Order: sequence, then C-alpha cells, then structure tokens
Amino acid sequence: MIILDTLLIGGLRFVLDKIAQAVDAELNDEQRLREELLAAQMRVELGELTDEEFVALEREILARLRALRGTGARGATRVTGVEARTWED
Repeated sequence: MIILDTLLIGGLRFVLDKIAQAVDAELNDEQRLREELLAAQMRVELGELTDEEFVALEREILARLRALRGTGARGATRVTGVEARTWED
C-alpha cells in the first residue's frame, strides 16, 4: 500500500510540476506579451479601452518585458556571455 501511495504522489507531483512549468512559460513569453500590448492598442482604437486603462496595462506589460530581459528599475543588465582572448608573445 505504501508503494502505491508513493507512486501516486510522485506521479501527481510530476504532473503538477509540468503544469506549473507550462503556465510559467506562457506567462513569461516575450512574444505573447508583445501581442498582448498590440491587442490593447487595438482595443483603444476601437474604443473598448480608455487611454488611462491602456496606460496602466502598458506599464504592467512593459514591466514584465523588462523583468524577462533581466533589466529592473535601476537599469541593471544580465550577463549572457563572456568573450576571452589570449595574447601570445
């Protein structure tokens, strides 16, 4: 019985981890955020959003994009690679 419980819990944990990863990937997809911003701009043009609502939504989306790119409010950048050279005498 203990083995079955362990397998069930392990399987359930695996499925929940995969769901969490998929949700995280969806929320943090840069292309999806750009599309969301474009859709908000279109909603303003159609009169579905006020300018104030758009500005608030735009700030939120741009903050999420900055967070994805690794730049915060202070403008810090994330190092993604290093180039090294050697000199021979």
